Amino acid sequence: MNNIVLVVDDSPESLGMLNVALNTAGYTALVALNGLQALNIAEKMEPDIILMDAIMPELDGFETCKRFKQAFPHIPVIFMTGLTDSEDVVKGFEAGGVDYVTKPISTDEVLIRIKTHLNTARLTLSAHTALDHAGKNVFCVNPQGELAWATPQVYELMEQAFADTVSPWTNIQPQIQQWLNQADPKEPLNLHNSQPQLQILYERQQDGLHLLRLGKQRIKRSATDLKENLPITKREAEVLYWLSHAKSNWEISQILEMSPRTVNKHLEQIFKKLDVDNRTAAATISIRILESDN
Repeated sequence: MNNIVLVVDDSPESLGMLNVALNTAGYTALVALNGLQALNIAEKMEPDIILMDAIMPELDGFETCKRFKQAFPHIPVIFMTGLTDSEDVVKGFEAGGVDYVTKPISTDEVLIRIKTHLNTARLTLSAHTALDHAGKNVFCVNPQGELAWATPQVYELMEQAFADTVSPWTNIQPQIQQWLNQADPKEPLNLHNSQPQLQILYERQQDGLHLLRLGKQRIKRSATDLKENLPITKREAEVLYWLSHAKSNWEISQILEMSPRTVNKHLEQIFKKLDVDNRTAAATISIRILESDN
């Protein structure tokens, strides 16, 4: 996979512009509308660098950066801000940021900053130590699925999930080997004989080994969950679902095979029923439901 850039901004328009620029430049772009969504996304797929909007409702960029640094201390964070006051610039650095760019964003400048900080991160990152320090559930196996090393958190989680099994690693080794032999192991490997049920996610290849992430299976939510939890119709739920994924009206119209005008009418009804006045507020309500563990 190409270098992963996580863009955090409460403006769908800004997300769309940066998404296009990053993909065109050969990066893999992930987008989030708020800090909590960004943290959840990073747990599923760790980014190599983060572009962070400084001013966002609820959890602002500064506090989000602090939380990222607690969980992912080695990931560079570049702030995007329209603020020019030196105190705010200092606040960004104190939160753990490595750089900042001012709005309106110059995509050429952003791409140069990203390239520079990615190169710096590669030179300074000690993968094994950083992963241990971050307390992450990651481990490495060889091409045969045999364990090479794991963080203490992985051993603890495996002991909990396979409490009645003498040698859990021996039992899951054939499953991992078969999974790795697939052409593209992007789909998680679910360990159905674990309790609680665990899943393995593929991260990347490193020094001839496969770097994997172990975690509890997450509930995959859909537009149906939005309909069941909100006073909206099935079609409105589908529109809201894709809105929460930072899709524009035109993109939603293509996905749902309706006109952009119809999408806009559905959004007007959604805003009215949810008692909100903009896309960001509606998306925030949707994200809370889609990312709920209940």
